[in-house]
This record gives sequence, structure tokens and C-alpha cells, in this order.
Amino acid sequence: MDRAMAHTLEAFTAALLVVSGVVFALQATAVTPLTASTSNQHVENQQQATAADLLAASDAEGSLRTAVLYWNASGDRFAGASEEGYQNGGPPNAFGAALNETFGNLTTGGGRVAYDVFVDYRTPGGDTRRQTMVYMGSPSDNAVVATRTVAVFDGDERTAPGANGTVADGFYAPDAAPNATLYNVLEVHVVVWKM
Repeated sequence: MDRAMAHTLEAFTAALLVVSGVVFALQATAVTPLTASTSNQHVENQQQATAADLLAASDAEGSLRTAVLYWNASGDRFAGASEEGYQNGGPPNAFGAALNETFGNLTTGGGRVAYDVFVDYRTPGGDTRRQTMVYMGSPSDNAVVATRTVAVFDGDERTAPGANGTVADGFYAPDAAPNATLYNVLEVHVVVWKM
């Protein structure tokens, strides 16, 4: 009988310790709007699909190419960019209008959606460098990225207003293949996150 009571008391004490540990763990964990959950994962998947679709549609209609070539060589930045060299919202062209229409007024789960746009390019030595087109801030941990590749050729003209000349006359990306008609291959990254 004493043995049974000892086992019962031991089991009760163990259960009390487990429940106390669970309660402590729940109180120590902060749940915020950015805490990962199934619904947040669903929102992130939607944002990534939306960004990928936006890039695909912009590429198909030519506005993505126009945007990456929207370079003001005399100002050494994208046309219409701030002195820091980037836009704080979509650039003043069709691609920028599509970005603003898609993400500018979008809210999910009570928070605004922000985005950055970066263009990666190759140097003749094979390194990869980055030019910022749009910068709205540092992405949070729940950011998603969509990427699209744009080939630029030696004869492609810069598309900024008043920008006369080809990419060879002043462009952020160098001629990565001097002995070929391919000038450089640009990777456009759209980073989207909930603020």
C-alpha cells in the first residue's frame, strides 16, 4: 500500500512539473502578428506568387526591360530616383505603376505590404553586383523573393527621358561579354514583406 501511494505521489509531482513547464513556456513566448503560423505562411505564399506573376507579366509586355534600362547616366542612378540612388516607391514607368497597383495599397492581416526591387548583374571578372531600384526598408523575417532574368544586348537603348544612347554609353552594369552581342544578364529581384 505504501508503495502504491509513493507511485501516485510521484506521478502527481511529475504531472505538476510538466504542466508548470508548459505554462512557463507559453508565458515566455510572445505571439506577434509576424509570428509564423499556417495563415502567415499562406499569406507569404500568396505574396510570392503575386510578385512572380507581376514580374512575368511585366516581362511579357516589355515594361520590365524598360524599367531595368531606365538609367540616367548623367545622374548615375535610375531616372527619377532620390539622391540616394533609388526610388521610395515604384519607379515612374509602367513597371513602377504595376508595382504600386499590386503592392502599394495592399494590406494583409492588418499590416501594410512593402517591397524592394534589386537588379543583380555580372562583372567581366564573374562577380555579381547589385543595383537598388526601389528601397522601402529592410525586409522582415517573413519576406519573400521573386526573381526574373532579363538579357541586355549591346544595342539596347537606355529608356530614361532624355537618355540618348545605348547601354554602352553609360549604364550601371558593365559589358560582361565584350566579344559578344550579349551585354549582360540582369536578375530582377522583388522582395515583398508585411510591415
